[in-house]
Amino acid sequence: MDKFKNDIEVKLVALDMDGTLLNNKGQVSDANRQAIKAAKDKGIYVVLSTGRSLLTSREHADSLELDSYLVTVNGSEIWDDQRELVERNLVKSELVEWMWRLSQQHNTKFWAISTERNWHNEMPEDLHTLEWMKFGFNIDDDETREIIMKELQAKGEFELSNSTLKNIEVNSAGINKAKGLEIVCNRLGLDMKNVMAVGDSLNDLAMIKTAGLGVAMGNAQDLVKESADWVTATNEEDGVAKAIYKWVL
Repeated sequence: MDKFKNDIEVKLVALDMDGTLLNNKGQVSDANRQAIKAAKDKGIYVVLSTGRSLLTSREHADSLELDSYLVTVNGSEIWDDQRELVERNLVKSELVEWMWRLSQQHNTKFWAISTERNWHNEMPEDLHTLEWMKFGFNIDDDETREIIMKELQAKGEFELSNSTLKNIEVNSAGINKAKGLEIVCNRLGLDMKNVMAVGDSLNDLAMIKTAGLGVAMGNAQDLVKESADWVTATNEEDGVAKAIYKWVL
């Protein structure tokens, strides 16, 4: 894949967080931190592109001194360099209620992200009073996961992905990290071909396929590795730093 060296100039690095930027303890390694600083010093935009909400990603963005955009909740929210909201894409509350009932019916764990907070295995008394951006199922049993996946697909209202092999992440149809990054690129006057996107799960697939250079982590799901232009080391082996040093610096 070294052909990319000649014809792709990376101007923006988009990083997934869990399983990518963060190690298994949920921390940013020193090597990743130094590589990100070196990229920033060279004038490269570094953008966290995550399934997490701003609430649970902001601390890492601040500790890395990132002064660029953030793509959160799989692209449901885009924040500018001042942490002001650029765009928000909601899931209808009646659909969230339907998914919540589906999780009850199959006795699965779940989580949901509203504009105000993250909910885990509990829901507010009246969920229709809140604005929702994502619903997620945690399902250990493969057969149950398959049944729920088919129900979700049949609705035709959702963007379906995952962040681990055991979960299903549900956003509004057409909303994903690639769409979020396209908005960021438009605002910065860049092209998606100038983006290096790094990730490990199905919620990273769209941005890995759309970016000029799509990088899968060594610990990525098989489909993500097959779709990527290059595979780096794992999240425990500073895979993000290795990708930045190879393709950006």
